[in-house]
Amino acid sequence: MAELKTKVTEQSVDSYLDKIPDEKIRYDCQALIKLMKKATGFPPKMWGTAIIGFGQYHYKYDSGREGDMCMIGFSPRKQNLSLYVKAGFPGQDELLKKLGKHKDGKGCLYVKKLEDIDPDVLEGLIKQSVDFLKKKYPAK
Repeated sequence: MAELKTKVTEQSVDSYLDKIPDEKIRYDCQALIKLMKKATGFPPKMWGTAIIGFGQYHYKYDSGREGDMCMIGFSPRKQNLSLYVKAGFPGQDELLKKLGKHKDGKGCLYVKKLEDIDPDVLEGLIKQSVDFLKKKYPAK
């Protein structure tokens, strides 16, 4: 089985953010870090080359594939901010309807700018996603 590319690294989150040329995107990233750190209690860490993640869990699928991933995270992309906060918990769809302007992906949300969404709803989404993942993939 191929080795996973998205894993925690020693890269500095601050040095990664310093390389983002758009000041508004850097500002939104700092706000996301503050919110995600508060909601999870975990410090930010780099996952792969472009994901800022919080917490960690070990998954194992019925297929036998397994690995480690951040519980929640985000990545500043050229077109939008990709928020990895969708865990599939009951009630998730109702929260997403209240979130504000976003596009939905399989495991993530796409947001143009943070001012388009409700930070309180995002915080609730984060907390419930982390709780769901802790129950679904308990630490051993």
